[in-house]
Formats: sequence, C-alpha cells, structure tokens
Amino acid sequence: MATHELPKSQWEPYFDRVSKHLKASQTEIEVVGMNLGDQVEGEWILFYGISYDPKDDVVEYLLEGLDHLVRHPKQVLVDDDVEGLKSIEVVDRDGVRHIAKLKEVLKLPPPGE
Repeated sequence: MATHELPKSQWEPYFDRVSKHLKASQTEIEVVGMNLGDQVEGEWILFYGISYDPKDDVVEYLLEGLDHLVRHPKQVLVDDDVEGLKSIEVVDRDGVRHIAKLKEVLKLPPPGE
C-alpha cells in the first residue's frame, strides 16, 4: 500500500497508535498551499506525537519546540507500505496541506497491539 486516505473515524485511534510507537523520531514539517507556496516549518526536528481532538476539530503535531495545529481538518493521507509509515498529510478546510515526513520509516504493529 502507498498513500491512502484514512476515514475520519480512524484519525484518533491511528494517531494514538503512531504516537505510542514514535520514540522521538525526526521529521520535517512542510506546509503547502496556493496562497502560501511551499514552506518548511521545521526541518528534521524531534516528532513526539500526533493527536486529533474531535471536540475542537484540531490535529496537533507535537514537535520539539513547536506544536503545529491544523484546525478543521478535512482529509488525512498516510504514506505507508510493508516497510512502514513514511509521512502523514493533513489537509485543512482551506486546502492547505500540512505534511510530516519521517526521516526514518516507522514500523507500526498491527492495530490492537
């Protein structure tokens, strides 16, 4: 499997599973939008976790020295295959893409482990 969309009902449990297994991996946070262009917000910084709060409708990337918030996300795309997770992309309601690219592929156990 390559890049695929996660249904909204899976965002919270998937992000919890990713966060549990990250062990402070390094990531690059890139923000891409028509009005913004392509901007790197953080380059190879420690990535402690990611969460989705359905009450406030916010995805939060938890990073060293930076909490990157995506308000009102409409789509979550993950790039994972047999090797593991390579990136997480959250698209907000304005179409801006917030992409976390992992420096090293993250091996995730099957759901429930």
